[in-house]
Amino acid sequence: MTAQTETAGTPGTAGRAPETSGKVTIVGAGPGAADLLTFRAARAIAEADIVVWAASLVREEVLEHAREDAEVLDSASMSLEDVIAVYERAAREGLRVARVHSGDPALWGGTQEQVDRCAELGVEVEIVPGVSSFSAVAAIAGRELTIPEVAQSVILTRLGGGKTPMPPGEEVREFARHGTTMAVFLSAARSGQLAVELLEGGYPTDTPVVIAHQATWPEELVLRCTVGTLEETVKEHRLWKHTLFLVGPALSASGTRSHLYHPGHFHGHRRARPEARRALRAAREVRGARGQAGEQAAGQTGREAAGRE
Repeated sequence: MTAQTETAGTPGTAGRAPETSGKVTIVGAGPGAADLLTFRAARAIAEADIVVWAASLVREEVLEHAREDAEVLDSASMSLEDVIAVYERAAREGLRVARVHSGDPALWGGTQEQVDRCAELGVEVEIVPGVSSFSAVAAIAGRELTIPEVAQSVILTRLGGGKTPMPPGEEVREFARHGTTMAVFLSAARSGQLAVELLEGGYPTDTPVVIAHQATWPEELVLRCTVGTLEETVKEHRLWKHTLFLVGPALSASGTRSHLYHPGHFHGHRRARPEARRALRAAREVRGARGQAGEQAAGQTGREAAGRE
């Protein structure tokens, strides 16, 4: 993607973007392991005159892709203003900068404020996606997060009450009411609050939880517990940062038959087998009838309860 601004009031330039000088590539480095970099990410680092990387969150091996003459800066000691000063220099001198973030830049990466500032500077920006820790942890745990008829959505969130306030309606307890899979970031230091909100939202105490600390790093620690034992598990292992929680019934559910590879399912590259197609339709009708009966039973129970009140 390219971020540019229009110049107004200059003869012959109305409605056109200004010529850009320099380039900033915001690179998603993944959860830690250097071999989870994409080819595009490795190429962006290799082409950079300046590499700004998060040493506390990204393994040093990613710098093996950098040129020997590249300037390498650790963003752990830099403010946004310090980083923008590097981008300003890139604009003046026509340099390429690789800004290496952990995980995927689309999630809690402080990315948008950098993109906006580069647009003001007239610096070209490219964003290279990275492997997010939630998908890396799912892979480590050997779990699919969207099991048919169990969970078909994944909620990515974090606890409120930290350094960055949460918008109204985005509390963990509100998301938990959906009962689907949740990936909770940046919340290990307040594990008690997290457990309370998950329970208040409706997860049963025996809902499975996967806790991952420094996933894909040599120090990786992956623990399995339940919502009811989440707090004590976190405190037992003294976890307070670099920790992700996966929560939901899909983490222990058996895989059900997906329709995509069912012989009765057809798409643009495969015909359905007639017998299998009829069997699939019959199974859908049975599930639909069961679901309708369940809704009616729940409604009757609700009416009876209201009558007793």
